[in-house]
Amino acid sequence: MEQVSKKVKKSNNPTQIIKLIDGTFSASESADIIDSILDVKINHHKLKRLSITEGNSKDLCVYDNDRINELIDAKLDAKLFFKDARINNKKLVIESIVTIKVED
Repeated sequence: MEQVSKKVKKSNNPTQIIKLIDGTFSASESADIIDSILDVKINHHKLKRLSITEGNSKDLCVYDNDRINELIDAKLDAKLFFKDARINNKKLVIESIVTIKVED
């Protein structure tokens, strides 16, 4: 695998913008991309929940449980959306920008 290196510049900008996804994809490619992202987020919250309950079994982790359920629902909705696009032989445009801001 080719390694790309870029000098990292120190920035005083309190906001970081990352263009995560930007392109046109088949329904199958789109499903793979979105499914992977949702899986990472679901696993993040499951690990966080496990870490919290390991130290305190009485903590219900309401936020993490609710967020996991939201993400699972989004995954199911996306699956239906991509199935419909696949049946109709449509290409899909995905744009995703992540904005990270410093909070005081």
